Amino acid sequence: MGAATAAATGADSGDASQRVYARARDKLLQVRTLLRGQDSQASVGSGFLVSESGHLITNYHVVSQYALRPGQFRLTYTSADGRQGALQLLDVDVVHDLALLKLSDPQPLAGRGVLTFRPADEPMQRGERIHALGNPLDVGFAVMGGLFNGRVERNFLPTLFFGGSLSPGMSGGPALDDRGRVIGVNVAARRDGEQVSFLVPASFAEALLLRSRQAPPVDQPMHPRLAKQLLEHQDRLVAAFVAQPWRPAGHPRYRIPVPQEDFMRCWGSSNPAESRGLQFERSDCAMDSRVFVSPSLITGHLAVRHEAYDGRRLGALRFSDRYSRSFRNEQFGHASRQQTGPQCHERYIQGPGLPLRALMCLRAHKRLAGLHDVSLLVATLDGRDQGAQGRFDAYGVSVANAEKLAQHYLAGFGVVDAGPR
Repeated sequence: MGAATAAATGADSGDASQRVYARARDKLLQVRTLLRGQDSQASVGSGFLVSESGHLITNYHVVSQYALRPGQFRLTYTSADGRQGALQLLDVDVVHDLALLKLSDPQPLAGRGVLTFRPADEPMQRGERIHALGNPLDVGFAVMGGLFNGRVERNFLPTLFFGGSLSPGMSGGPALDDRGRVIGVNVAARRDGEQVSFLVPASFAEALLLRSRQAPPVDQPMHPRLAKQLLEHQDRLVAAFVAQPWRPAGHPRYRIPVPQEDFMRCWGSSNPAESRGLQFERSDCAMDSRVFVSPSLITGHLAVRHEAYDGRRLGALRFSDRYSRSFRNEQFGHASRQQTGPQCHERYIQGPGLPLRALMCLRAHKRLAGLHDVSLLVATLDGRDQGAQGRFDAYGVSVANAEKLAQHYLAGFGVVDAGPR
């Protein structure tokens, strides 16, 4: 591309962003959560008008404090031209981090129009321009240009990859195509990279509006509604996970369950081969998709790890001591305002050719009825100087699904070669 062509392309992009912002400016709002009775803000984000009646979309995490404790907070807006007023919360989609609000008095913003959603039968193409709008860092309304890069790979929850910058305060703002139609909602950015940001697909925001535009304002803590949504989410997640076969760990003796990477990412590590003493290899697999409930509660995800030990340089007695200590050193949390302390049960299992020690711990969520965190720790018991330990963690699942996941995980252990050693 020549310099003249590049300059023209940059100018076209700038002109498009200018046009999009000019058309959308009147529909943009800053959304603030304030302590009730004063102007001290607890959170700030962005939102956008989607109905002539004064409905607007933002992120759930922008208004989460109000959703959980409406008696202690209130919601307000500020428009790009300085108009201010009160907001009502109608409903949330906690799984996709969305909230539907409404102006308490629509009259001050009447006649401004609304932002419309891009039709589902016009899918975005990779490389199309995106214009993300919001109020970054509370310094003023702004537009950030970037490119559409498809859906984020290996995410259980559909998420769009925006090749552009999002800053705090832009959460809940709209991401628009060149025609000013909503294709996504700003939600997050990676701070360990550049120009890597994420959007919630607009279809979920549109569905929330259609479902709840007539809902009464929320005036009680939303824990029961959140629990219902989270229980539906974990049903879908567990069904998808147990339908996948385990991958082999590559161990010469043990069959160790390693998850597929369809919606998980795995990393491996080991100590140097020349190290003295206990040798080990480790694999950690975790989901990027997680559900924000509050700053102290992130749930709705799975994690799997294992460690394979070789203690032939230590001898049987020293290996047994180190191996047992590794099992005992695992932590399972403690009682808190949100969760009970762990209730643990240990048993010994004679699997197909492989005896196992298994410890399963459950922690119940106190205000999200029916949801639990489960941890399953497993160790092989057949080796004098070799062994493998695995751990499976599921966050925010029912008891029935905790048992289903445990059975699936235990079935993944076995022996590759059961012959004499």
